[in-house]
Formats: sequence, C-alpha cells, structure tokens
Amino acid sequence: MLTLAVETSCDETALAVYDSEKGPLGEILLSQARVHSPYGGVVPELSAREHTRNILPLLDRLLRDTSLDLRRIDFVSFTLTPGLILSLVVGVSFAKAVAYLLKKPLVPVHHLEGHIYSVFLERPVDYPFLALIVSGGHTDLFLVEDFSRYTFLGGTLDDAAGESFDKVARILGLGYPGGPEIDRLARRGRPVYRLPRPMIDDGSLNFSFSGLKTAVASLVTERTDLRAEDVARSFQDAVVDVLVEKTVRAVKETGVKRVAVVGGVSANSGLREAFRERSVKEGFEVFIPHPRLSTDNALMIAYAGAERFKRGVTAPLDINPEPNTPLQEFCKVWS
Repeated sequence: MLTLAVETSCDETALAVYDSEKGPLGEILLSQARVHSPYGGVVPELSAREHTRNILPLLDRLLRDTSLDLRRIDFVSFTLTPGLILSLVVGVSFAKAVAYLLKKPLVPVHHLEGHIYSVFLERPVDYPFLALIVSGGHTDLFLVEDFSRYTFLGGTLDDAAGESFDKVARILGLGYPGGPEIDRLARRGRPVYRLPRPMIDDGSLNFSFSGLKTAVASLVTERTDLRAEDVARSFQDAVVDVLVEKTVRAVKETGVKRVAVVGGVSANSGLREAFRERSVKEGFEVFIPHPRLSTDNALMIAYAGAERFKRGVTAPLDINPEPNTPLQEFCKVWS
C-alpha cells in the first residue's frame, strides 16, 4: 500500500511517499530555522505562513523526484496532533484537500507515535519496548506493548529537554536551533562546572529541566571567566545523566530490556554515546534512529499511518487538528 504523508506540526514542512511493502520511495523536508533564528525560537504565525507558502511546491518537487503519479497512492497519512495549532491547520487542510481530490482515505497519526516508530524505518523492534521521546516540546517515557498500545510512565513537569537546549543556547549567545549548537560546542569542552541533575534520585520517572536552565543562567551571570564550551559540556552532561538514569530506572522497574530513544534530542552525540555505553553495562538493547530520522520528518508519519491503515482506521474529511491530545487518548479514538 502506498501513502503520501504530511507533517507540519512545528517548523518543518515535510512530505514523504512510503510503500508498506518496499519502504520509503521519497521524502522532502524544508526547515524554517533561518526564518525563526532572529527570534531565538519558533514564531507560530511565521511557521504557519511558511508552511502555506511551501507545501504545494514541495509536493511538486517530491513527485518529480520520485516520478510518481499521485493518483497511485492508496491513502493520505497526516499529523493530527500535537503541535502548533496554526501549523497543524495547514498540514491537515492540505491532507484533506489531497484526499478529497483523489477520493482517497485519510489516516491520522499522533506526532509522538511517529517518533516512536522512526526506529522501525531502519529495523523493527520486538514488543514490548520502552520509548524515551526527547524533543523540543516533549520528554516522555512510554511502555510500548504493541502498535497503539502505550502506557505513559513519566514525563517532564516543566521544560522539555530540547527546550532547555534552546534556552541555554540563547544564554550562551549561540544560534537557533540550540541543540546542534550546544552539541558542537560541548565536543570541545570539559564538564568542569557543577550543575544540578533535577529529580535524578527522586524515585519517579518524571523529568524537570527548568531548574537546570536557571542554574546555567546564574552561572553565566555570576562568573566572568567562563569558557562557553565548558558550560555547554557541563550542561549537556547534566541533561544526558538525567535522561539515561531515568530510562535505566524504567528498564529495572518494568523488566523490559529494549529501549528506543527517539525525537530531535536523540541526535545529540553525547546522549547517543551514553546510552550505548550504559546499555552494555546494564544489559539492555538500545535503538536510536539515524539523526535525519530523529528530527521531525514525514517518513515516520508515513510508517505509523501505514500501520494504522492496515488495521482499517480512517478519518472523515471534516476532521480538525488538535493541539495537545495525549497519546493514550488519541489511541482510544483512532485504534
């Protein structure tokens, strides 16, 4: 079965064509990083405008690159939730228009579900497994028992991990997005500054990064002899320690020995190396997608959409985007 997938939950306009038998046939993505960089973060109105401007030309380019007749697709997959509502409106409206014109079914996908299954685009993971989703908007731990069967184990109580990277990057005068900038700088630095590891020993599977960001801001304000690369490394190590320790705790509590680490922050080189080392020490398997599949993309939406379509789930043409529906609630409706 062939699907066109649409992803516009934040500031990447992404489309993909995916065959459930042959795999990816083509994808295209346009980042808005340069548009939002002067503001140090995503401006929702600008994001929606850029999606509107670019989505149809991107489809034309994708069809040329793949030599695909769009009438061949069997259904349209799209991100329904969560995300910036104005950005979602563009993608959902576009998906609905394509489905209406071609008289094809619509298949809704939860953005976090897409991230979970990004690892399946490279190799399947046996059920059950744990999924740590770390991105600009989310830091969540799930137990994945099967497709559309997810148990929420813990999440951030304030800032997401990726959000804290962006904020610390601004404190250090770095560019946007902050994650890659911090990662590059940290490779040249040493973890010489003592920074907190919030909630690391509280016994829960929840996260908190707001206090860590505040600690970095205080450090930068109080000291004039700082080396930015050392601050970046000290901060990154603190985030990585918390993410790894909480996930290892989940492994021990659930007895599940497979872990998928997904989302934009999973592209961080320090986090990837720490999970590889700890997985060997603790005796669990770790699955981390290629960096190009870690960030928002349409292939992950296509894969999840194909799995849902196999189960006979489709949506009506009057469906509307939802900015913040929890994954478990989404699955109660679309399973």
